[in-house]
Amino acid sequence: VQLMESGGGSVQAGGSLRLSCVVSGYTYSSACMGWFRQTPGKAREMVAMLDSDRTTYADSVKGRFAISKANANYTFYLQMNNLNPDDTAMYYCAADLYCDDFNYWGQGTQVTVSS
Repeated sequence: VQLMESGGGSVQAGGSLRLSCVVSGYTYSSACMGWFRQTPGKAREMVAMLDSDRTTYADSVKGRFAISKANANYTFYLQMNNLNPDDTAMYYCAADLYCDDFNYWGQGTQVTVSS
């Protein structure tokens, strides 16, 4: 199973970015998909998860970020609006059968928000 993120970059505060994650080689009939982020010296934190039609968000991104998926395959997205410098991090996508046990991860895409 391989996951590939794209869409990271540098933006000013208040701007938007859309991250994409393409999943290949995944053969299960269902998946929990998630976005996580990490900054140096800190633990990786959950940003958003999508399991069937149920979404979960970190409190810090509620109302600003939205996770969604393409209809046809295991490609999913993270729309990030009203970004602020605290959102600066390496963002990782993950997928697996269950949301509490992600074994498949992408390599990460950097998001940098300047004030």
